[in-house]
Amino acid sequence: MQVRAFEGVIENGQIRLKTDVNLPERTRVYVIIPDFETPKVVHVYSPRLVHPEQAVDFKKEIVEELPNAGV
Repeated sequence: MQVRAFEGVIENGQIRLKTDVNLPERTRVYVIIPDFETPKVVHVYSPRLVHPEQAVDFKKEIVEELPNAGV
């Protein structure tokens, strides 16, 4: 397999080669980006119960307090 390297830039989301090169349609190409760092992405996942039937253990109980109770 022969390999050639061409330098280019991204313009409007497309690769523009710096030299006038006409590549045939469906030519296999590889893009190597020097000094490129991908931004770190943080994933925050919702907690899940291992056993969904345990959800009843987390049922909330509302208790109303009397106004001025013991104040």
